[in-house]
Amino acid sequence: MTNNPFTTGHMTLIADSGSTKTNWRLNGQPIETIGLNPVRDNREHIDRVLYSLPDAPVKRIFFYGAGCISPFKQTIVQALAQKFPEAGTIEVESDMLGAARALCRHSEGLVGILGTGSNTCHYDGTTITRNVSPLGYILGDEGSGAVLGRRLVGDLLKEQMPEELKRSFLEYFQLTPTQIIENVYRRPLPNQFLASLVPFLRLHRREDSVHDLLIDEFGRFFRRNVALYHRPELPLHLAGGVAATFQPEIQEAAAALHYHLGRILQAPIEDLVKFHQE
Repeated sequence: MTNNPFTTGHMTLIADSGSTKTNWRLNGQPIETIGLNPVRDNREHIDRVLYSLPDAPVKRIFFYGAGCISPFKQTIVQALAQKFPEAGTIEVESDMLGAARALCRHSEGLVGILGTGSNTCHYDGTTITRNVSPLGYILGDEGSGAVLGRRLVGDLLKEQMPEELKRSFLEYFQLTPTQIIENVYRRPLPNQFLASLVPFLRLHRREDSVHDLLIDEFGRFFRRNVALYHRPELPLHLAGGVAATFQPEIQEAAAALHYHLGRILQAPIEDLVKFHQE
């Protein structure tokens, strides 16, 4: 019988990392740090975040994160090995595989992430067999927080938004049109700035113009990503803050295009813990 590291005292560290934050579980205990992305972040930054974690005799590490693709993920592997030298197992995989394992376990399905960015895949119950490139918030990332925010301020600045709603937006965030332009074009991490505007859409989701924007953008997510797998009979499982927040609108867009939703998780970390307990 295989020993369960959660009951034998063997320390296991599991992480689900997006571009904004990382959810960790150290033998089930929650820890939160800022996000790690080896495509974006240098080794010094990654080391600094990892060294904020408690010192512990960790034996197994499973890290799922944005940007964790070859060859970039080796930076995370090396940094984890240095921080936790007793670890005999260090697996670093994409956040997409983490979402698939959390949502589908060992069943086939379509899986999507809708957070600051977006991504999708076909999962056969073991591995990702196909991944439509998300392309980032400039060329793709349909349905993501960054793109929803981009469309929101685009409508505002091009006077496509009702005047009352425009005033409400500028008062809510204490922003001017000039400051919006500066945040997008002159300051770092514009995708995170744009995604930070999504709460306004949640608050005004019953306004006709906001509802239309949401349905249109989630429709684009299905047409430009999910449809390319040509498996409409499979459920689409979703993870991420945008997915959890806008479930009714995503359901409406899915139904219009004859897709059906499966499980929706705001964060997959607890289900990843269960997956690695099996």
